[in-house]
Amino acid sequence: MNKRNQFEKEKKRNIKKANRDRKLNRLALNFIEAVLKYRYTYNFNWLGRPFIQIPQDIVALQEIIWETKPDLIIETGIAHGGGLIFYASILELLGKGEVLGIDIDIREHNRKEIEKHKMFKRIKMIEGSSVSPKTIKKIKNIVKKHKKIMVCLDSLHTHQHVLKELNLYSKFVSRGNYLVVMDTIIEYMPKGFYKDRPWDKGNNPLTAVKEFLKNNKNFIVDKEIENKLLITCAPNGFLKRIR
Repeated sequence: MNKRNQFEKEKKRNIKKANRDRKLNRLALNFIEAVLKYRYTYNFNWLGRPFIQIPQDIVALQEIIWETKPDLIIETGIAHGGGLIFYASILELLGKGEVLGIDIDIREHNRKEIEKHKMFKRIKMIEGSSVSPKTIKKIKNIVKKHKKIMVCLDSLHTHQHVLKELNLYSKFVSRGNYLVVMDTIIEYMPKGFYKDRPWDKGNNPLTAVKEFLKNNKNFIVDKEIENKLLITCAPNGFLKRIR
């Protein structure tokens, strides 16, 4: 077979793969749009606490933690505490590390359930705005005791708030670790999909990520993760610190 024929065969294979990938991505987005209408993310618990994520993203987070082995995981947005329990349980298996959760309003019933959980021994919580100077000062005092730090942003999903979080919390992430931005999927949903929320298409975590990456070359989008997942609520949201 001559080189020209080889080139043509390779070109056809690449086109076929690209078409397949586009079709799979479209199907994945159609699935997410369909199930989010019915609060699909509210179906799951982790060790007894509601964890408002889809299973694919939970698996991805587990893989990241197991690979990078952080000794501190910071999460903005506590909700029912399932995320804190999840992170703490993986760190428990690693035999080291702690979780720091930040939320502007930690509901008393959620606090009680988190505090009585077996995994609470690895958890600290701060009540306050994730972007307030007072909160950031408290975080800095905790961060200085750790070397390998991962961050997951999952609080208010407006562009402005997430961009502030990105600029503040990116400084805490250690090289080789991840800054995960949840719910970037909002940008791919139809306009007005979130009727009772202050975020929408054009004003969401993904638009904030894109602006952040224009001015910060320390992070790259780890496309390998979402290409493997296909179904994810964090497309272009798995940011890895490379320097």
